[in-house]
Amino acid sequence: MFLSHLTLRSFRNYDDAEIPFQRGVNVIQGRNGAGKTNLLEALFLLSTGRSFRTAHLADLIKKGASHFYIEAHFQRDGVEQQLSIGYDGRERRIHYNKTHFQNFSHVLGILPSVLYAPKDSELISGSPAERRRFLNIQLAQTDPLYVHHLTRYHRAMKHRNALLKQKSLQAIETFEQIMAESAHYLMVKRCGLIEALKPRLRALAMELSSDEDAFDLSYEPSISMRRLGEIEHLYVRQRPREMILGTTLIGPHRDDFLITYDKRDAKVYASEGQKRTCIAALKMAEWEELMAQAECLPLMNIDDFGIHLDSKRSQLLQEKLVHFGQVFLTTPFTEVISGAHSFHLEEGALVEC
Repeated sequence: MFLSHLTLRSFRNYDDAEIPFQRGVNVIQGRNGAGKTNLLEALFLLSTGRSFRTAHLADLIKKGASHFYIEAHFQRDGVEQQLSIGYDGRERRIHYNKTHFQNFSHVLGILPSVLYAPKDSELISGSPAERRRFLNIQLAQTDPLYVHHLTRYHRAMKHRNALLKQKSLQAIETFEQIMAESAHYLMVKRCGLIEALKPRLRALAMELSSDEDAFDLSYEPSISMRRLGEIEHLYVRQRPREMILGTTLIGPHRDDFLITYDKRDAKVYASEGQKRTCIAALKMAEWEELMAQAECLPLMNIDDFGIHLDSKRSQLLQEKLVHFGQVFLTTPFTEVISGAHSFHLEEGALVEC
């Protein structure tokens, strides 16, 4: 897969920019506040249908403008393709080649990508919601049925929670059956992803740390991996307690996974430098697994390269960048990365160096 150029109109601090890219590593250099992260935000929105910085599309519209528009031109499987998203504060306009989409779930998998950003430290130190989001984004880019079951589960749970609040059992079995079916699918897929990432994480963390740091993953569902009927029975058993609280306490919406360092909780026992090594390795493992499932080279986006790792480990990561297909890397530093295509960002425009 090759992203040849990107169009940004009234997006964040960009007025009207046409940005060409090269194969391999693309380095976007510029001072803080120049809009480097905004560029990666546009790519992430095109890949996943969401921003990694805000839940509100209106925040992406440039101040004083009425709408934003972003468009990517890329090649996949030797075919020229185009994906665009526009928003005017009321209506979303999503087009893939000549097809119009009604919602963002349809863009998932078209332009697969991995984002490695400073906030990814929350995968170790943050809430379980951050880790569930990591699993969801990874799986949603290669499995449309996962998106279906995730949406179906949350919709059914919303109805069940309303009945619990009303202390009503009318039709609650129907929603519990739907939740059990979708919960089983989601848990199986999440467990499979964790198992696939484990050996990749171990190997990459050891490579980045010169065989010093041993990290591992373990899936921690809120209910044990059971057969369908047993999951449904658990919801029935939980009803009395949940009716008091007015909410569903068990299920994939409470899932988590644990990152361990030397077989102990990395959040507590790993140093800050070791945690950063783990996140770098996890993001590379994520890219490798996404490549295997998508059967193409996903985009690798790295925000603020140079602040993630110490100089030795940054150099090791830098040497591996050539193996990650097309890379988009932002940095405030001016050091030259060997073999990379460098751009300087100034006032919403990129100039090739």
